Amino acid sequence: MSSITIRSLKELEQYEGQELGVSGYHTITQEQINHFADATLDHQWIHLDAERVKTESPFGATIAHGYLTVALLPYLWNQIVQIENLKMQVNYEIESLRFNQAVLVNGEVRLRARLLTVKDLRGIAKARIEVALEIKDGKKPAYTGIITFLYHFL
Repeated sequence: MSSITIRSLKELEQYEGQELGVSGYHTITQEQINHFADATLDHQWIHLDAERVKTESPFGATIAHGYLTVALLPYLWNQIVQIENLKMQVNYEIESLRFNQAVLVNGEVRLRARLLTVKDLRGIAKARIEVALEIKDGKKPAYTGIITFLYHFL
């Protein structure tokens, strides 16, 4: 795993159409799931009740909230690409997000990213990035989709 450093719109455009790389693995713990449940007020038993899931859930263990896995995007993205010389970065859009596979407690996930397009909006870079959250030893990714960031370079 090595990250790419991008310092300008012109440098970003050079990566258009290319896979940018993969992040390191991140383990999703029960503690992280519990904190996310508290922060979002989503206390559904499939995320929190380790005993009940053993008998009533098809997963056999607690699972991470789908939106928790999405919330990891910035953390994992920053392991792949370092964008410098910014005034501001804005999360603009999530397109075609599809949850494919639940992430079990203590599951390890990593992000794979490919830069689809870059548009120059009067000096603001609109970057559309194809992402897949891979589960270690999993057959399917936790999710796939396209995210869009707006980069306001200096």
